[in-house]
Parts: sequence; C-alpha cells; structure tokens
Amino acid sequence: MDYDDYGSDAVELAVDLANAARDDEGWASAFLAAHHEWFTDGTALELSGKQARAAATTADLVREVALASSQADVVDRLNALLALASPKPYATDHDGALHLHYAAPEAGALEQLTTTVAMGLSQVVVQHGWERLGVCAAEGCGNVYLDTSRNGSRRYCSSTCSSRSTVAAYRARQKG
Repeated sequence: MDYDDYGSDAVELAVDLANAARDDEGWASAFLAAHHEWFTDGTALELSGKQARAAATTADLVREVALASSQADVVDRLNALLALASPKPYATDHDGALHLHYAAPEAGALEQLTTTVAMGLSQVVVQHGWERLGVCAAEGCGNVYLDTSRNGSRRYCSSTCSSRSTVAAYRARQKG
C-alpha cells in the first residue's frame, strides 16, 4: 500500500495512542514524552487529569473507528473524532521535506495530539479505505493496526500474534 508519509506516520501515532496502556495516572504524559517528535519544540508535554481523560477519549475514538463494521459506522465515528480536532494546517520543511502539519505550532500538546491523530487517521481511511484499519484477531490481544499489505488481508497486529494464533490452531487440530 502506497500512502502519504506524513499521513502514514500520523496514523501510526493514532494506532500507538489507541494501543497505549492506560493503567496508571501518568500514562498520557508518558505517551507524549515517548512521541515528543510530534510536538512543536517548547510544547509542555505534561497533561492535567482532565486533559489525560480527553486524550483517552481520542484513543477510544480511534479504536471505535477500527472496530467499525460498516462505512456508515466509520463515518459517524470518524466525524466524532474530527469534531475534537482544531485543524490549522500549515506547510513546513523543518525536516528537509515539505509537508503539512495539522495543528498550529503554538497549540498545546493535547490539541496537537488530537488534531494530528484525527487528521492523519481520516486521511488514510478516506484515501485507502476504512477496511485498512482493524483490531487484531489474536485471542487476548485486541491491538489496533493499519493493514499495509498489498491485498488488504491482514488480521493480526504483528507476526508474533499471527504465529501464536497459527500454533494455537495447529495444536487444537492435533487434539481433535
């Protein structure tokens, strides 16, 4: 699958956000710190409790888009995600390649995160089809993934989950 580099990177940020472990109070700030390259230099990457809950809502909406079973569901869920965004696109070549950023450089970390995730996810889904976003079929996994395979047949988030499922199916057949 050939898709826009920045859009693909932004959808990977969306997938990472949807898959982020949220079991401790500082999860959102830790996520932002781990993805610091997405934020304008000088942006404070610490989020308040309210902002962390808003980031969790964004993550949940990304997962809801991935779980959608029809285009109508995707449209509703994608529009709910886009409603959280405040796009103010601008062109930049800060890394040597001309590309767009979706949030204003002076925006806070939550706005930059939400807008980048919403715009990147929507671009890839609209350009390449909503079926390219999915949730891992491996038992007990549930990670969101972007299917970049040529024929759009991916069912697992990683080769580890694929192998684990194949081995489990083989062992089940051997018992039966």
